[in-house]
Amino acid sequence: MRIEFDRIKRLPPYIFAEVNELKAKLRAEGKDIIDFGMGNPDMATPRHIKDKLKETVEKPGTGRYSTSKGIPGLRKAQAAYYQRRFNVDLDPENEIVVTLGSKEGLANLAQAITSPGDIILSPNPSYPIHPYGFIIAGASLRHLPAMDQGIFNAALYLERLEKSIKESVPAPVALIVSFPSNPTAQIVSLEFYKDLVKIALKYNVYILSDLAYAEIYYDGFPPPSILEIPRAKEVAVEFTSMSKTYAMAGWRIGFAVGNQKLINALIRIKSYLDYGAFTPVQVAAAAALNGPQDCVLDIRNTYQKRRDVLIKSMLRAGWDIPTPQASMFAWAPLPDKFKKRGSLEFAKELMLKADVAVAPGVAFGEYGEGFVRVGLVENEQRIKQAAKNIKKLLL
Repeated sequence: MRIEFDRIKRLPPYIFAEVNELKAKLRAEGKDIIDFGMGNPDMATPRHIKDKLKETVEKPGTGRYSTSKGIPGLRKAQAAYYQRRFNVDLDPENEIVVTLGSKEGLANLAQAITSPGDIILSPNPSYPIHPYGFIIAGASLRHLPAMDQGIFNAALYLERLEKSIKESVPAPVALIVSFPSNPTAQIVSLEFYKDLVKIALKYNVYILSDLAYAEIYYDGFPPPSILEIPRAKEVAVEFTSMSKTYAMAGWRIGFAVGNQKLINALIRIKSYLDYGAFTPVQVAAAAALNGPQDCVLDIRNTYQKRRDVLIKSMLRAGWDIPTPQASMFAWAPLPDKFKKRGSLEFAKELMLKADVAVAPGVAFGEYGEGFVRVGLVENEQRIKQAAKNIKKLLL
């Protein structure tokens, strides 16, 4: 009997598990841990979305299997969203598929387009599913450093990207980008996407863009879509999610849109694996996209207030954290006192001595070392309390 499995062996130890085990242990001991570690929205899903779910559940036949590519009404709603938000036209039948969250979509697309030994270019640090979805599928990863002293340098990144494409044997199948970035909260301009699409067309490489935080932005700078660039659909597919925009993380609704060949590959893989999300959930998601959008502004404003409180409170505590312009995270350099200890040890120390949980940067790749990710998932009072606790640790 086989006792080891190749795909499992290819995955490194899950650093989050080590942090989560300590957090669970401390909570079992009665500690009140202020948890900034996971990007898990704590706000209520807007009322009109929940009401539509309840209404649809009561209709006959809604407990039957749905459709793996998503119900037509939801795909049309996503097409309408892209038109009004990005001025991008999408064919709901051939250029949109509903996914069980963007994470599932990325992982299943990796299965659809990857053969063992294929090369994929992934940023580092990065949200774990970006590289490891392809590792599970049998690909070989080429990691591109995405940060220089805590900042994304677009020109340098594009230079590294083109160099890596030229040096890769065999040629890369795809490259992954994610802006606003999880974990680093960095954003890019349309000019960056223009240059990226130019490189992808030149070298016949697909682009997989993760735009999960499209609507979580601050200071009046809405993130662009790569599909706004002419000819982008020839090489690019983009993933979005309802999770953060509408506080629907547990509902598991996301989308992949764009390049028809990639969308059809994902549809075919999904047809073997699932029957799609529960139909009432999809109907409610369509109501979210088609309905009043005041709730999106309310959610965004809540995150922005928390961001402002976090930055000011931590600065008073002696921890200077750069102000993020988007996403529900701050990418925080380790305080000077802990720089030599590393992000994992710092994260443990925060839990043990300050009752605060954060995500160690090294969990997102080796180039994430020296930082921690702080989620804006606690209320303002809890944020201020966390800063007081941390201040004592930094003295």
